[in-house]
Amino acid sequence: MKIVFTTKGKNWDSQMDARFGRAQMFVMLNEENNELAVIANGETDGMEHGAGLQTSQKVLDLNPNVIITGNGAGNKALAILKKSNVKMYTGAGDMTIKEAYEAYKNNKLQLQF
Repeated sequence: MKIVFTTKGKNWDSQMDARFGRAQMFVMLNEENNELAVIANGETDGMEHGAGLQTSQKVLDLNPNVIITGNGAGNKALAILKKSNVKMYTGAGDMTIKEAYEAYKNNKLQLQF
């Protein structure tokens, strides 16, 4: 299973980014081999509109099973994400990636869709 985290850093101890569309970066965990991959998302910084739409497509191109974030995605981004089979969990904004992963495994995050 592949899990994408919205984050402010590149390793297990990095803080989660509560934002989805304007998240600083993504860390993807491949549970099959326990590898982490880092994906930058800086191009959304200067965008006035459409950051969530662009980020949704970028994340879907990674083909994850799960997205873990803080506040969730906005309505336009949700419309795109809901067309896929990915699940989004929220409530991890004040956690590290490791804490968010543990919260997900222990069913302590909210399913946005």
